Amino acid sequence: MKGLIIEEPWITLILQGKKTWEMRKTACHHRGRIALIRKGSGRIVGTADVIGSLQSLDTAETYARAEPQHRIPASRQERAFADGWRTPWVLANPRAMGSHVPYKHP
Repeated sequence: MKGLIIEEPWITLILQGKKTWEMRKTACHHRGRIALIRKGSGRIVGTADVIGSLQSLDTAETYARAEPQHRIPASRQERAFADGWRTPWVLANPRAMGSHVPYKHP
């Protein structure tokens, strides 16, 4: 199974179903279930389905309007946009794991 390393608070928001877009610098061609790995923990804490990858958001205004999906607060959007975190990976069916599975980054 493929995995995605995600920082807090984003991984928790995904697992709670409150964040449906994970913003990345490149498109995702994978579709299907992935492991969600909490950055720095060495643990898989859940899973989700990648159901799509959208076009890169091309303006700061579009980025701001998409806040309900990506959950990046206005105070951090300018930096995220400038750093290239503009491509939404669309996630669905998040599931937290009762017991976390150890993960070692290759």
